[in-house]
Amino acid sequence: MHGVDEVRERARKAIQKKASIGTDVNLEEFDPAPVPHAYMADEDLCELPPEEKKRLIMAGLDVTQKERGGTFFQKDTSVIHCHSQQEGIEVLPIQKALKEDWIKDYYWKLVPVDADKYTAAAELGLHDGYVIRALPGSKSIYPVQACLYLDKEGLQQNIHNIIIAEEGSELHIITGCSTSPHMKRGIHVGISEFFIKKNAKLTFTMIHNWAEDMYVRPRSVARVEEGGLFLNNYICMKPVKSLQMYPTTHLVGDDAVARFYSIIVGSPGCEYDLGGRIFLKKPGNRAEIVARTISNGGKIIARGHLIGEVAGIKAHLECKGLLLNGGLIHAIPELEGHMDGVEMSHEAAVGKIAQEEISYLMSRGLSEEEATSTIVRGFLNVDIPGLPPQLKAEIDRAIEESDKDVM
Repeated sequence: MHGVDEVRERARKAIQKKASIGTDVNLEEFDPAPVPHAYMADEDLCELPPEEKKRLIMAGLDVTQKERGGTFFQKDTSVIHCHSQQEGIEVLPIQKALKEDWIKDYYWKLVPVDADKYTAAAELGLHDGYVIRALPGSKSIYPVQACLYLDKEGLQQNIHNIIIAEEGSELHIITGCSTSPHMKRGIHVGISEFFIKKNAKLTFTMIHNWAEDMYVRPRSVARVEEGGLFLNNYICMKPVKSLQMYPTTHLVGDDAVARFYSIIVGSPGCEYDLGGRIFLKKPGNRAEIVARTISNGGKIIARGHLIGEVAGIKAHLECKGLLLNGGLIHAIPELEGHMDGVEMSHEAAVGKIAQEEISYLMSRGLSEEEATSTIVRGFLNVDIPGLPPQLKAEIDRAIEESDKDVM
């Protein structure tokens, strides 16, 4: 019990600690009280109202569960559906996992519980979250889907997720966060810890589909061992009041690889402070951070930080921003080389659509709106290597659905 007590004590001391970056949020304005919901069988999911199903599909959750290897669905503070459809892939609520001894090797091992008030709140007021684990050598045929959904107005949802790809395994996850059609305001606090073991591969695609007055504070750290691959995709194309996240990955084994890809559309009155940081600690490490941002009148701070600690590493950072209707895009690329023999590069660009591009497409028969839409879609089309077709389709669908909103 000593370890548990120590973690809680550290959390208590940090409960007022502001985050080092991003707008401060007063957590006392939100209600973390548990919200009970009944468990739903497969057939119950399919009978959800059409408007709710649409919100879910926009966050990557398909209630039919076709071409999915498992499902985790949490509504407010209650897990309402959880199961795996594939042998070798485990999906369970973290509150259930915490009753077992093995989880102690992973819980709060990467994210510091006292990093800020949000990590502290997640520990002291934990509702639930998921544990998804691919057993050694197992390969997920279809992606596992997970959804964290808010329905209660003014709720503070506290989540802790742990994702483990054991040695030689291959795991694909689509995780979506969304609010119900009627909900306006709340805060989502989410901790995620990723463990990619030797020669394992994890593809993690997160799609955010929030309400306009939502505050979002995820905190995530990954650890990639020898020969491992972590492919992290993030898509947020809907309005959100304030989103601040800065996921960190540690490449701790030879030839470990991490790639971050993000697609962000910022709407008027919205504030996004996001990016990624990757530490390359061993020879043969490779890292890439690629961000595409569009400001439609919102404020976007796009960060990227690559730290090369040994010779024989390669890393690249690319941040491209498009201003459509004013707003702000602030790109902050950082390269940090600690040794002779590191190979690191970056390119950053912020601009607007060239009028000659629009004129050219209009000369081919497109209207001005169609021409602009075509250019925007091309700009957002990031080529993500090694992405399973189901995940590519999910990203394409998110871009397609959001395209009309952007315009």
